[in-house]
Amino acid sequence: MKQRVVAYRKLPAAVLQLLEARCDVTFADADSQRAAFLDALASAHGAIGNKLKLSAELLDAAPLLEAVSTVSAGYDDFDVPELTRRGIVLCNTPDEVTETTADLAFALILAAARRIAELDAATRRGEWLASSGPAQFGVDVHNKTLGIVGLGRIGGALARRAAHGFGMNVLYANRSRNPVAEEVYGAQWRTLPDLLAEADFVCLLVPLSAATHQLIGAAELRLMKSSAILINCARGQVLDEAALIDALREGRILGAGLDVFEREPLPAGSPLFALPNVVIAPHIGSATAQTREAMARRAALNLLDALEGRFSATCVNPAALESRQLPHHRAR
Repeated sequence: MKQRVVAYRKLPAAVLQLLEARCDVTFADADSQRAAFLDALASAHGAIGNKLKLSAELLDAAPLLEAVSTVSAGYDDFDVPELTRRGIVLCNTPDEVTETTADLAFALILAAARRIAELDAATRRGEWLASSGPAQFGVDVHNKTLGIVGLGRIGGALARRAAHGFGMNVLYANRSRNPVAEEVYGAQWRTLPDLLAEADFVCLLVPLSAATHQLIGAAELRLMKSSAILINCARGQVLDEAALIDALREGRILGAGLDVFEREPLPAGSPLFALPNVVIAPHIGSATAQTREAMARRAALNLLDALEGRFSATCVNPAALESRQLPHHRAR
C-alpha cells in the first residue's frame, strides 16, 4: 500500500508525477483549502510545501506523520527539536538556491550602488532633461570592499562573484573560519564590528536563530561608513528595521538593498517606501522558474528518502529516524 502524502503548496506537474509514482498524493493548500488540508494531514505519512508553521496543534492532528520536506533553504518555521522528539524527519533544499540567491544579492549591490530603482523612477517621471551629472551619480562597485556576514553556501557564491568578477576585497564574519574561501577568494576573516567598520558593502546572509535575531541594530549601523550600503538577503528579523530606517533618513549610511523584511508582505505604510536610497524586492531570492522547479524536485526526492528510512543529504534532523525506535515515539 502506498504511503500518503499531502502537498500543502502547488508543485510543478513533473514533480507531482514523481511523487504520485510512489505515493498516494493529495493536494490541499494549507491556507485557501484549510479544511481539506487538515483532513489530508490526519492520514498523511509525509508533507511537502513551504511557508507553513507546523504548530504543536497541527502535529497533534497528524498522528501518522513521519517526514516533512520544505521547498526552501530556510527552516525557521519549524520547531526542529519538537519534530525530532516526535520522530518526524525534516528536510530542506539549501543547495538549489545557492547560485540564484547569490545572483540576487549581487543585483541588489549593483542596483543600490548605481541607484537603478531611484533613477528609473525619475526617468519615467520625465526628469531626464540633460546629461547625467552629480545629481545622478552613484558609487563604484569594482575594487571596493565587500563584507559578508555569514559565509556559507550563498556567501561563498557571492564571494566568488565579488572577487573574481569585480576585483573586490572580501571580508567575512562567521562563527568559524572558512579556509576554502580564504584560499580561493582571498577572503579575510573579521570580527563583526571590524567588518562593519571596514566594508563598503555589507551583505547579510546568516540563517535566522536566537543568536542572529536583530544581529544588526542601531549600534552596529553606527559602526558602518557613511558611504556604505547594506544588503539583506537573509531574513528580515536579522536586521532591526526601525534602526535601519533611522540610519537611512539621517544619512548615517548611504543606502540599502532589501529582499526580506520583518513583516512580509511589506505593509503599504512602511517608511521604507518613502526612502529613495532603498532598493526593495519582494523576497525573490530563489524566484526563477528553473530554481523553483529544482527546489521542488529535490524536496520530493528528500521526502521519498525520508519515508523509506534513508538519510537525505539535506536532512535537518537525522536523529528523528533514530527517535522513531524509542518508546516515547508517537507520544502526543
